[in-house]
Amino acid sequence: MQIHPLIGIGFGPSNIALAIALKERECASPGMQPIFIEKQARFAWHKDMLLEHAHMQVSFLKDLATLRNPTSRFTFINYLHEKGRLQDFINLKTFFPSRHEFNDYLAWAASKFEDRCIYGQEVIEVLPEERNGRVEWLRVRSRDAQGSVHERLGQNLVMSIGGTPSIPEQFKHLRADARVLHSSSYLRSIAGHPKALRIAVVGAGQSAAEIFMDLHGRYATAEIDLIMRARSIRPSDDSPFVNEIFNADFVDHVYSRPQDERGALLREFWHTNYACPDLELIESIFKVFYEQKVRGDTRHRFLRRHEVQDARATSDGIHLGLQDLNSGIRHGVRYDVVVLATGYGREHHKTLLAPLAPYLGDFSVSRDYQVRTTPECKPAIFLQGACEDSHGLSDTLLSVTSVRTGEIGDALLATQEEKSRVARMEQLALQA
Repeated sequence: MQIHPLIGIGFGPSNIALAIALKERECASPGMQPIFIEKQARFAWHKDMLLEHAHMQVSFLKDLATLRNPTSRFTFINYLHEKGRLQDFINLKTFFPSRHEFNDYLAWAASKFEDRCIYGQEVIEVLPEERNGRVEWLRVRSRDAQGSVHERLGQNLVMSIGGTPSIPEQFKHLRADARVLHSSSYLRSIAGHPKALRIAVVGAGQSAAEIFMDLHGRYATAEIDLIMRARSIRPSDDSPFVNEIFNADFVDHVYSRPQDERGALLREFWHTNYACPDLELIESIFKVFYEQKVRGDTRHRFLRRHEVQDARATSDGIHLGLQDLNSGIRHGVRYDVVVLATGYGREHHKTLLAPLAPYLGDFSVSRDYQVRTTPECKPAIFLQGACEDSHGLSDTLLSVTSVRTGEIGDALLATQEEKSRVARMEQLALQA
């Protein structure tokens, strides 16, 4: 079986950026040829949230390469140049392209590495491959759409698997019910409900706001309730000084702080990334409710300060038990469809790496995103997008992606050199 110098799990923006960073340093690390395993059949970036009129919340300059290497051929600007749209984009006078266009940029970059990515296989576990009492390699097992299991050996591993849908406890028993959707599958799932008349959207962030507006335009007569525990929809704070927390050098500051101080920083700036739609989108929602007042219409409702206490499914719909947190009054409402815009969890890497638990400790990571392992484990394991607690709020965003992958590339090169040095010493010891 071939032993790969590097296996990447997932081929979203983070691992595409890593592929770019490694390609641009091939002369320094000619042996570091990665392969990537991606569960989707072809590249797509949040395909079920590619809504009409949705735009990026992050500047195009925070693309896959610019902050690490502005001269890279993989920048968003060069993408526009190759597509013949650079001058037209300039005339838009914006730093925030549509989500459709940025998805096309990412697909354009991914297409340059077709020979390095295995699509249509989902990694199911990572096993230690031991020799002489040490873990020499990692055995990565994946399953294709037909159910066949494939195995590959890797000297190093980079995990960039994104988030898994976060389902509130009240809804977990309804996961198999097609009338309860998560935002991660929104477009695909909502298409199966062309005649929904009463819909609930649960959540307070950008996805909830975008879905509410999409449903408002999608159904001419449907009644839509926007349900959240918050008192109001808070806008994202993208002012210059606050935005400094997403700078690449701020990662150094966060990582160097004691754990309790890191937690305080995350809490202080939490609303820069979570439960904070764009102001323009908030104003659009406000306008919808204002125009209802003008017409004397109550088709949609904003159920602020409401909490979902329970959910049950019957033949006529999904029944939610709602509690008004202001009055304490509890009431039930029936819906044809419930959309959960409740975010994502970032713990799935621990499940995949469970067979390596004796070598990984508490999954803490070094500054260069490498999981700390015991001396008996030779392979280096890196995490992308799962280090928010240690590296800050930018970790799950595009903001530091290009810089982070450069740092991981440097660490991989150093690891490769160290392994070569140890191998030479062991060889000399055998010859002595």
